[in-house]
Amino acid sequence: MKDKALLFINGEPPKSFPELSDFGLIACTDGAFHYLKQLDFPLEKLDFISGDFDSHSGSDDSVYDDKFIFTPDQNKTDFHKALEIILQKGYKNIDVLGASGGEQDHFLGNLTVAFSFKEKLNIKFYDEFSEYFFIPKNFVLKNVKDCMISLYPFPIAENIFTKGLNWSLNGESLNITSRIGTRNFAVQEDVSVEYEKGDLLVFVGSRYL
Repeated sequence: MKDKALLFINGEPPKSFPELSDFGLIACTDGAFHYLKQLDFPLEKLDFISGDFDSHSGSDDSVYDDKFIFTPDQNKTDFHKALEIILQKGYKNIDVLGASGGEQDHFLGNLTVAFSFKEKLNIKFYDEFSEYFFIPKNFVLKNVKDCMISLYPFPIAENIFTKGLNWSLNGESLNITSRIGTRNFAVQEDVSVEYEKGDLLVFVGSRYL
């Protein structure tokens, strides 16, 4: 059984889809359901569609009624509630599309939700510019030579050591209010990152030009 889930949420629609057969579970929030229809996504591949359905409408939606999970809690976002369902179904590795773009408060909110699940789930976001995710205190990025690498403290990360980046960190700290580590790039195939305290969000972007 494949141990990875794919989740579409209501940000900028993806330009393309990953190989669906790589995933054991495929789901979306109600807002993402509409752009998936417009993009001719094979809706029969969806295991569930969740949300408060404030974005939900369409004459053909009744075809998928058995896949709808109504989650009316207004104290949580649709993304948060979808993650809870996926976790309950036993999946811990989740690729997320549609987290960025659109209204930027949604994007920041999505990062905050992912941060709240970082001890329970391995969440990796993808958009047309990069993939990004929270990393543990000792981590290796593989096959990233010439890629743009950004280290973003959330909100701090202390005593950071890197190997394989053009501009290395050697025991330095990053802080969201004073110094962040964006727009670096990999000069080796593998990049290692270690830090002592705090949290780091890593962006792996397109090949450096």
